[in-house]
Amino acid sequence: MAHIAIDARIINSTTGRYVERLVTYLQDVDTENEYTIIVPEKDKDFWKPRNKNFTVQAVNFANYSLGEQTGFNRFLKKLNADLVHFAMPQQPVSYKGKKVTTFHDLTLLKTYNSDKNWLVYHTKQKIGKYIFERVAKDSDAIIAISKYTEKELLEFFPSVDKDKISLIYESSDVSTVAPKKYSLPFKKYIMYVGQQSDYKNIKRLGDAHQILLAKYPDLGLVLVGRKNAAALTNEAYFNERNYKNILFTDFVDDANLSWLYSNAQAYVFPSLMEGFGLPGLEAMGYGTPVVSSNATCLPEVYGQAAHYFNPEDTSDMAEAIDQVLSDDKIRTRLAKAGYKQIKKYSWKKQAQETHKVYMKVLEKES
Repeated sequence: MAHIAIDARIINSTTGRYVERLVTYLQDVDTENEYTIIVPEKDKDFWKPRNKNFTVQAVNFANYSLGEQTGFNRFLKKLNADLVHFAMPQQPVSYKGKKVTTFHDLTLLKTYNSDKNWLVYHTKQKIGKYIFERVAKDSDAIIAISKYTEKELLEFFPSVDKDKISLIYESSDVSTVAPKKYSLPFKKYIMYVGQQSDYKNIKRLGDAHQILLAKYPDLGLVLVGRKNAAALTNEAYFNERNYKNILFTDFVDDANLSWLYSNAQAYVFPSLMEGFGLPGLEAMGYGTPVVSSNATCLPEVYGQAAHYFNPEDTSDMAEAIDQVLSDDKIRTRLAKAGYKQIKKYSWKKQAQETHKVYMKVLEKES
């Protein structure tokens, strides 16, 4: 019997959906080996195991911190697991045990978010590049969540052994919670769900929406997600230009989110770069037509189930959205293709394939 630790310090975050689903479905895959799920103190009750071979242990070591490199390293040595799976690249670079690392994307190394302190962000970026490269070289196995992420990783770090990279896709869920109506100031709307960092391209989405108002004067744009600094920056941008019919929801619960997905005219994903693009798949699960950026991994993940545009061309974005709003045949085709597309992905399959990676690493001689 092996002891496997999973660094799930991101579990209660947007990206954390990956590791939350992984540890949930691993319980169906492995009832023999011992698992320690490492979470922050604030999230010690966020995920509860149902199997006796899974336990949760809380720690407090922030990402990209000195404590992560020193205290977390000491914690892991004391834990003495046979294998550690780091669900993100940020980790103690001096940790010498067997390890698997998941790379979601290399966005940190390629972008700057205007809501952040320039010096702090670029310092973190330099630290991140050093850590990512060390981690990629030192990991016994790497999990990439899309072909695009794998390609990006090899381009950034050519010395990394391609043979130790496993492509394991994520999946999506349709909430089983009964939808609860969300009060809106307009009857018809397009929507976006998620973070609003600069690379998410929300300003251009707002610009495109205002173009559409000439043809659809009552059309709303609903931006779902916490009103953090990035969202407030976008809100200020729209207010300065007197943009109309744009609503920032702040946090919404699963019941309200289900209703918003189900009743939207379209889900629009304007991002300039993604590692997988989970919200678009979630929208497909509700039969919502998806209008997507054609950048990075998105055509790979969405296939023929999305209507694409150039994310750097606001007019092209508005035109693509208009084509979906105005043509019932396109809407019907996208809805049907969306249901078909999401069947290609499975959280249980993700857990099974990840478990195979664990077993392969554990079988290797130290």
